[in-house]
Amino acid sequence: MSIQWYPGHMTKARRAIAESMPSQDVIIEVLDARMPRASENPAVAELRGQKPCIKVLNKSDLADPAVTKAWLRHLEAEHPAPSGGAPAGGQVLAIAISASQSSEARRRIPELCKRLAPPKNGPGKVVRAMIVGIPNVGKSTLINTLMERKVAKVGDEPAVTKSRQLVTLKSGMAISDNPGILWPKIDDEAASFRLAVGGAIPDTAIDYQSVAHFAAGYFLRRYPELLAARYKLTDLPTTAAALIEEIGRRRGCLRGGGSVDLHKASDILVHDFRAGRLGRISLEEPPGLEEPSGIEESA
Repeated sequence: MSIQWYPGHMTKARRAIAESMPSQDVIIEVLDARMPRASENPAVAELRGQKPCIKVLNKSDLADPAVTKAWLRHLEAEHPAPSGGAPAGGQVLAIAISASQSSEARRRIPELCKRLAPPKNGPGKVVRAMIVGIPNVGKSTLINTLMERKVAKVGDEPAVTKSRQLVTLKSGMAISDNPGILWPKIDDEAASFRLAVGGAIPDTAIDYQSVAHFAAGYFLRRYPELLAARYKLTDLPTTAAALIEEIGRRRGCLRGGGSVDLHKASDILVHDFRAGRLGRISLEEPPGLEEPSGIEESA
C-alpha cells in the first residue's frame, strides 16, 4: 500500500497556483535530485500546460552524480527545444544545484528564465517566474539564494511555507514562491516510499520501519559499498530486515533481553540517508536503466 498525505491547505495552494499560472512566463519546478521523477508533481505539468519550464534538481550534492547527469539529459529530451526559432512553448531545461553552489544558481536560473520567456517590450515589462514543487525540496532556500538574503522561511521538514509570496530580483525579474503541494492520491507505491525516505512526507504520517525496509532493500542492491563503509560491515546482510537489525545492534538500539528496537534502528538508517552520511545516493534512475522496484522481502 502506498503512503498518502494530502492535508487541506494543499487544496488551497493548488487553487492559488492555478489562478496565478496565466500571468507567469516561466515555471521553475524544484525537484529532489535524489528522486527527480518521484518528486515531479503531475499537477504541475497539468497546470502549466505549454508554459516553458526549468526543472531544478536541488540537493544534487547528496545524489549520485552519474545518475543526476543521466536525469538532466532525460528531462530535457522529454521536451526538446522547438526548431526554426519557434516560441519555447512547453520546452524544458534542466539544471542541478546544491546549497554549496549558490553563486551558480543566482547566475544560471535568471539566464535560463530569460532564454525561455517570450520577448517583452515596453516600460515595466519584466519576466515573471513561479517556483513550485513538492514539500521539502528547497523552494524557499532557492528564493533566498536568488535574493541573496533571507526572505523566505526554511526548514528541514515538509510544509514550512504556508502562503504565496512575491519577490523581485536585482535584475528586475519577479519570482513567486508557493507552498509545496503533493497530489491527492499517489498510485505508485515505490514513489510514495521514495518521497517518505527523502523527507517530503512528515514523519508523523509514515511508519518508520516500513520506510526503512524499503530503503534498506534498495541500498543493498544499489549501494552496498556505502552501507559497508558507514556501518563498518565486513559481511553485508542479505535482506533488508537483517540489515536494519544489524544496524540496531551496532548502534546500541537494544531492548531488555537483547532484542533490537527496530524503530530506533530504522530511524538511524533513514536519517543517515537524509543527512548524506551514507554518501551520495540516488533513489531512482531514469527510464532505460535497470530500476529496482518494490520492497525487499524479509528472510
